[in-house]
Amino acid sequence: MSEILVLYYSRYGATTRLAHQAARGVEQVSGMHARIRRIPALPDAHGAVPEIAHDAPPVVQPQDFEECSGLLLGSPTYFGGMAAAVKHLLDDTSRQWFKGTLSGKPAGVFTSTGSMHGGQETVLLSMIVPLLHHGMLIVGIPYSEPALAHTQTGGTPYGASHTTGNNRPLSMEERQLTQALGQRVAETAQKLLLPST
Repeated sequence: MSEILVLYYSRYGATTRLAHQAARGVEQVSGMHARIRRIPALPDAHGAVPEIAHDAPPVVQPQDFEECSGLLLGSPTYFGGMAAAVKHLLDDTSRQWFKGTLSGKPAGVFTSTGSMHGGQETVLLSMIVPLLHHGMLIVGIPYSEPALAHTQTGGTPYGASHTTGNNRPLSMEERQLTQALGQRVAETAQKLLLPST
C-alpha cells in the first residue's frame, strides 16, 4: 500500500473539508492510501495558539515526507497568498530539499477562499513554486474533467478550490474536482512506482 500525504492548514474548517475530498479521490485508486496530516497553527501576536479540535489529524512529521509517494497540499487564501503557517512549514523543509526527499514525486494543491475573487489562483500558483524547487511533478486539473468547464463556485486548472461565502458547503463541482485532483496525484504516483521494463 502506497500513501499520498494530504497535508493542510485550516482555520475555520473549509480547507479541512477539501482535504477529506482529496483523500477520497486518492483512495479511489487501488493500492493507494491517503495519509492526512495537518500543519500546526502559529502563535498570534499575543503568543496564543488556537485550540485544536479533538478529532484533528496528527501534526505532520519529517517521516511523513519521506514515506509518502506523493503530496496534496492545502491552504486557505489570505490576501491572495498562502497562510503563514503553510509558508512557515515550507520554509522549514531545507532538510528534505538537501536530501531530495520529495524530488520526482507528484504533487497537487488546493485552497479555500471567502469570496469568488479572493485570490484562489494566485495562492495555488504560490504554493506550486516551492514544490517545483523540491523537484516535485505538479499535477493540475485538466479541462477533460467536465466540472471544470461549468463550475460556478471553485475549481481551477492549477488545483482544487472552494469558495466559502457565508460558510457555504462544498458544491458538487468542488467535490468532484477535489476528488479528481486526489485521484490524479495517486494515479501518477502509482505509475511512477511501477518498475521500468
